[in-house]
Amino acid sequence: MTEFKNLDKAPSYAALKAAAPADLHKELNAERILRSNIPVGGGLTFNYACRPVTDASFSLLQKLADEQQVIDKYKMLLSGEVMNTGEKRLVMHQLTRGECAGSVTADGHDLGAFYREQQQRIAAFAEKVHNGTVTGSTGKRFRKVIQIGIGGSDLGPRALYLALKDGAAAAGTLKMEADFISNVDPDDANGVLNGVDYETTLFILVSKSGTTQETLTNQAFVLKKMADAAIPGLTPSRHMVAVTSATSPLAKSDDCLDAFYIDDYIGGRYSSTSAVGGVVLSLAFGPQVFADILAGAHEADLNALNPDITANAALTDALIGVYERMHGFGATAVLPYSQALIRFPAHLQQLDMESNGKSVNRFGEPVDYPTGPIIFGEPGTNGQHSFYQLLHQGTDTIPLQFIGFTANRTGNDLSIDGSTSQRKLNANLTAQMVAFALGKEDDNPNKRFAGNRYSSLIYGKQLTARALGALLAHFENKVMFQGFLWNLNSFDQEGVQLGKVLTKKVLSGDMSPELKAFDSLLNG
Repeated sequence: MTEFKNLDKAPSYAALKAAAPADLHKELNAERILRSNIPVGGGLTFNYACRPVTDASFSLLQKLADEQQVIDKYKMLLSGEVMNTGEKRLVMHQLTRGECAGSVTADGHDLGAFYREQQQRIAAFAEKVHNGTVTGSTGKRFRKVIQIGIGGSDLGPRALYLALKDGAAAAGTLKMEADFISNVDPDDANGVLNGVDYETTLFILVSKSGTTQETLTNQAFVLKKMADAAIPGLTPSRHMVAVTSATSPLAKSDDCLDAFYIDDYIGGRYSSTSAVGGVVLSLAFGPQVFADILAGAHEADLNALNPDITANAALTDALIGVYERMHGFGATAVLPYSQALIRFPAHLQQLDMESNGKSVNRFGEPVDYPTGPIIFGEPGTNGQHSFYQLLHQGTDTIPLQFIGFTANRTGNDLSIDGSTSQRKLNANLTAQMVAFALGKEDDNPNKRFAGNRYSSLIYGKQLTARALGALLAHFENKVMFQGFLWNLNSFDQEGVQLGKVLTKKVLSGDMSPELKAFDSLLNG
């Protein structure tokens, strides 16, 4: 029988707390580096040689995974058990990219068939846009797509689009340029819409409920801009599609050309492989590229089923992260050495901190151990000239997650001073990992580096669509496994809701004295 219990009730918990982090000055060598590799999927590999585990603590982590029955819980999730206990919902984002544990039926529907149907509808729609069967209201072909959404409706799809955009443009396979409006700050919408050709632009309105305040505000902003443009024959409804639930006000709205459906079983931050990401990415790159993203994610999902942590990259990453939190490491930096992944750390920030930033377990009871870390990051080598000083010599040890590739996305590079730019990029990555791990002795304290700054590396030949899907799924599964280990519900976000409630009070004028005082500072 599967048991949900707090981390500190696991028999191996005390031993892991007592197990000192590895001294990389003694532990790190070429043999350790070469044996610390685990396939992720999509051609990617996870290397944990510079993380703080010894052989003894690594064995304890396997015991912890077994004691907390994390693979059994993953199988429960995949087979359609209610794993979002706060909202009493299934958790089905893995099913959008393929069945890992057979079909799942809910509310009388085969959910896998439903997701496949939406993907087929999206692919057919994208093909019609690309071949000119579906055009704007003035008869011109759509050349640009703008997604209107916030949170998970923006961060994940935007990160994936930017990751593939330049490579597709260089290869001549970029079908449509994409942009995103997310913030209710009017400067965001104004900046995106400045100079836009409304006759050739298609908007995607993303709101599961159809009532998201920020999204509907931005929709109204766009409609007003289109009206102000006073273009003869322009009909806004023929320039807008919706991604929403089948029961929302947007599902059958006359304001939209078409609607593609999501359901309550996929949370916003896990929605990039649903219609939320599928529509914009299929329009931008073509349906096959989105299918490749799904294939890579599915491969990583299948790999995550392996109970042996030496063959399960997501689970090993999760376990080591939990071990790091036990030993007081309160933040993690995500450091992609790929400019294409410029917004990937921001997506992971929401994914991780919204999922596991909790102090009560799945039953609403307080936990007595640290849970989700603070996530931040920036692509290398820019980050080296920004916050790496603190990472190297600050008073806090912050574990690092590097991501790197043999080749760049565009294929365009040249040799300068005896080496290509890509070679210099990867030389920096290699140097940083070893510098963080081993440090440097110096008589001058300002030039002394203590070392034992822990890191991991996910690497591959190139950031293809398939690799990108696997990278996305790796971190989704890592977060899921950590939630199981900590006995959290990683699939609700009640901490987001209070601010929404109070915002409505401010806008309605039903304010407490504290709200009124702060509101007066901003609005007079």
